[in-house]
Amino acid sequence: MKGLSVLSRAKVNLFLEVTGRRPDGYHDLLTLFARINLADSLTLRPSAKPGIRLSVVNKSNFVPIPQEKNLAWRAADAFYRGFRLEPALDIRLVKRIPAGAGLGGGSSNAAAVLEGLSRLHRRRSPADRRRLARLAAGLGSDVPFFLAGSVFCEGRGRGEKLKALALKPGRHTLVLYFPGFQVPTPGVYAALERPGPAAVSVSRRDYRRLIKAMFSGAGPAAWAPLMRNRLEDPVLPARPAIARARARLSAAGAAGAMMSGSGSTVFAAAGSRAEAARLARALKPCKGMVFLAEFA
Repeated sequence: MKGLSVLSRAKVNLFLEVTGRRPDGYHDLLTLFARINLADSLTLRPSAKPGIRLSVVNKSNFVPIPQEKNLAWRAADAFYRGFRLEPALDIRLVKRIPAGAGLGGGSSNAAAVLEGLSRLHRRRSPADRRRLARLAAGLGSDVPFFLAGSVFCEGRGRGEKLKALALKPGRHTLVLYFPGFQVPTPGVYAALERPGPAAVSVSRRDYRRLIKAMFSGAGPAAWAPLMRNRLEDPVLPARPAIARARARLSAAGAAGAMMSGSGSTVFAAAGSRAEAARLARALKPCKGMVFLAEFA
């Protein structure tokens, strides 16, 4: 059996509202996922040796952890357990997506491993796809989005209830700024003051307007000002570096600048590559990493 290589793309959240608290302790969300072309790469090679081995090539801010805690390894382990197969696999992961950045890098790695192994082991029937979806949901709230294979998805529940959307964002380039530190997601939700019904109602209205603008084929000037992220409420006052980068992008003329997910990445949408380069120059005083990307 030959190995295969797969891309593992990042995401941004173009909209994120917290609509309630669930009995299981998680929060109900309304979010718009958008996959982008900033990507890690994974190579999956069947091995003569039993077990799962993971090696990581760090081209970002990856901090080594025991392989059993890495989502790529955990996804492989879940696949072999879920399909009752004996594992014998080597995984090579090249990390380019910053970790702990609100870009879904680990979740994307997990989905890429599940998808890749389903191809390697020819588990492609409708029943197999349903099993893969259950495995993805068990690995993390964002993993189902990456497994879905759509560029844009509306997410509800914990983010795992998905509806693919054929949006037309128009000509665009995204500017992403990672400040070099992580923002732990549990702490963000713990510090969040739950929005009232009136605030959620306003957000739902803005979400409908955002979707309408992105269906129209209009560029970022039409839809970027409608982006929202409720998780900015606890993060921006506590993390001045994130707030400053967001403010610099806005002051430089970005139609919309916002934090992705629970942070720490801030991004803006530009109508051209030249405009994106100009916005990126506005971030020069900020320490960190800047990327240009597109939806993909």
